[in-house]
Amino acid sequence: MIKIILISIVGIIGLLLLVALFVNKQYTIEREISINKPKNEVFGYLKQLKNQGNYNKWVMSDPNMKKEYRGTDGTVGFVYAWNGNNQAGQGEQEIKQITEGERLDLEIRFIRPFAGVAKTPFTTEAVAENQTKVKWGMTGGNPYPFNIMHLFMDNLLGKDLEVSLANLKGILERENPSVSVAN
Repeated sequence: MIKIILISIVGIIGLLLLVALFVNKQYTIEREISINKPKNEVFGYLKQLKNQGNYNKWVMSDPNMKKEYRGTDGTVGFVYAWNGNNQAGQGEQEIKQITEGERLDLEIRFIRPFAGVAKTPFTTEAVAENQTKVKWGMTGGNPYPFNIMHLFMDNLLGKDLEVSLANLKGILERENPSVSVAN
């Protein structure tokens, strides 16, 4: 009986390693939402990283999270570092590039629970005078055999992006987004 169990375990591990050979080492996830506010208001709110405490599901997962800021929020080079519970983990994100009113490029450097780097761009596009489409993406990678996790990334992380974008929509459509709330 033990022999059958061990052979089964080895077989499952072998199958996973084989599948990982055919899984891309890079992943890309993107979600979008339409917000009933002018593009300049939406973009102005997004580029203030301290505002993420109001809508970002991951930031909101630990109300006791330790946060550190370096630089001027809303400008290239601003770094927001966090150290939270097991769900929030530890890491930092940095504004790498801003195309005013159009695109905000962030780099996230995860320390725990897993080390890694991801690019997370936000883009805004005017759909109408008072309606803006916001896209939020995440691109990163993992070496073999950890790239097998990419099979589940879109479903897992995509849901979190959707929740965060819905939170953002709710905030911007009911509040004055020009008010930045530091957390």
